[in-house]
Amino acid sequence: MDVMRQTFIEGLKNAHAMEKQALSIMQPQLNRLEHYPDVSAMLQQHITETEGQVERLKQILGMVEESPSGMKDMFLSAMGSMAALGHVPAQDEILKNSMANLAFENYEIAAYTMLLTMARENGETSATELLQQSLDEEKRMAAWIAEHLPQVTSTYLSLKAGGMRADV
Repeated sequence: MDVMRQTFIEGLKNAHAMEKQALSIMQPQLNRLEHYPDVSAMLQQHITETEGQVERLKQILGMVEESPSGMKDMFLSAMGSMAALGHVPAQDEILKNSMANLAFENYEIAAYTMLLTMARENGETSATELLQQSLDEEKRMAAWIAEHLPQVTSTYLSLKAGGMRADV
């Protein structure tokens, strides 16, 4: 197998594991949110999108006669769960999660941008539409988080100033 094709396949497996990690980060956050209904609704929507991204990656891997890496999936899911738990004791958990979520979305944007380039370079035209759909979803989520950081921060400060629990 040539290097370009092997790199594309490895990138697909990495992206599949990355999306499994994303799910293991978002679900615990969603389960803990109390005071941020907009964030909760968007996280729920993006969890559904991410589940679709996992399926699209499986579909693309099937098209190139490969399958996800169980080891990578398991390792990154465990890392995601640990990352999600890392902010729980913080008094500003929502702020830390918001920053981490924005960073992770931009990481995913970079991954899908590279995968799209690899797909085009390898002539995998059937994969490009599926990868573009995932890239568009990641860009929308990153833009939403960035746009709502001021609102999340203001809500946090308002709750905190009122003596209420503001972290989630």
